[in-house]
Amino acid sequence: MSATQTRSGAGHVVVIGGGIAGLAAAHRLLDRERHVTVLEAADRVGGKLLQGEIAGVRVDLGAESMLARRPEAVALAREVGLADRLQPPATSTASIWTRGSLRPMPKGHVMGVPGAASALSGVLSDEGLHRIGRDAELPRTEVGDDVAVGEYVAARLGREVVDRLVEPLLGGVYAGDAYRISMRSAVPQLFHAARAHASLTEAVREIQAKAGAAQTGPVFMGIEGGVGGLPLAVAESVRARGGEIHLKTTVDGLNRTPGGWEVLVEGHIVEADAVVVAAPAGEAARLLRTACADAAAELDTVEYASMALVTLAYRRADIALPEGSGFLVPPVDGRTIKASTFASQKWGWIADEDPDVVVLRTSVGRCGETEILQREDPDLVTLSRHDLREATGVDALPVQTRVTRWTDGLPQYPVGHHARVARIREHVAKLPGLVVCGAAYDGVGIPACIASAYAAVDQLGGDLRGVEELTANPVQSLHGEAGE
Repeated sequence: MSATQTRSGAGHVVVIGGGIAGLAAAHRLLDRERHVTVLEAADRVGGKLLQGEIAGVRVDLGAESMLARRPEAVALAREVGLADRLQPPATSTASIWTRGSLRPMPKGHVMGVPGAASALSGVLSDEGLHRIGRDAELPRTEVGDDVAVGEYVAARLGREVVDRLVEPLLGGVYAGDAYRISMRSAVPQLFHAARAHASLTEAVREIQAKAGAAQTGPVFMGIEGGVGGLPLAVAESVRARGGEIHLKTTVDGLNRTPGGWEVLVEGHIVEADAVVVAAPAGEAARLLRTACADAAAELDTVEYASMALVTLAYRRADIALPEGSGFLVPPVDGRTIKASTFASQKWGWIADEDPDVVVLRTSVGRCGETEILQREDPDLVTLSRHDLREATGVDALPVQTRVTRWTDGLPQYPVGHHARVARIREHVAKLPGLVVCGAAYDGVGIPACIASAYAAVDQLGGDLRGVEELTANPVQSLHGEAGE
């Protein structure tokens, strides 16, 4: 990159961050015929989506599936040539490891919140089941502007529901604490239904009825070879259409100029008409410290949880697994791992790559759990194998193991998160040609991150049209800037 890179015509947009949000933003900007430069500090694109290999079999070392009920991720995969590699899970049957046994994951719930007590027999005690039945008799519990998922559900259905179902399910998504996580931000459909119904179980049944009527295909979707292939394919499409992607490139700061933005890159200046900041909250705060101090102060308050994934490969002849795609673990049961995925049973393409190899994954670490993640990799493998033996009986030696650490990998959405995001965007909106997107705002799932990127690009539309008009008349551009 040259010492000073000028704009290649009106509509040059710099995207900071090469995760799926930044790449989706770049892809959408090219659809709008913009000139795009993506700057990524790491030596690869993809962020928390990472392909890898174990025992000669391709696997995901980060997120492994995409919610198919939302269209953005599956649609983008098709757009970048992955249509023939899209695959639903080979099995949707899962378990919960609680009270000393693997028990079938109850049906008929929304993020662990049941529509009826009968579905939870065996998972909850008789007292816990009876407590759910009281929901219909209780007066309305107001949710207000926001409320913690665990707090609200415990008030309606009892703590057992939270501790043994909501916690492990939410923990699988956010690695957070259900008693702190915002219902409005993390489970918005439940929040809105709870505001419309006095009974929580009635609200859940309404959500289920609507979902059942609307769902015509699989709930989740994977990609042959791993969903880590999605950012690679998007990056390839971006480059093929003329976009630039620079890896191992650190952005030092942003300056507003009369004609747009200066992006400071390792002592160089990249000029841009607009900037998309698609970086994690802490990095976004650093970049915006000078240009938008108020937004930076809000971004500094976003907490992150760290976690580790332990991937284990076994000889098929050495182990026998229970049926299904894996299991979740309630924190209240005091285990080390919080979940395990039987990857070879969940994804047909993994089993097909080497029928003699079985791949399992475990995840370790929740928000606030720092001690466990300070252990060395062999210790995490040993702890995972211990829990797997207790849960499934698998006691064979794996032929290979891999530990992948995601430090500060998952943003936390506490009560009031939606209001914080609104304030961040309000501050950023005061600076034309600047937008933010990514997992820190509207959802941590792949479709949510892509939707966040698309919304940011749509927001830029008016700013860039204005840039095109103003750069055609430099005097008007300077007058317009001076008048702000």
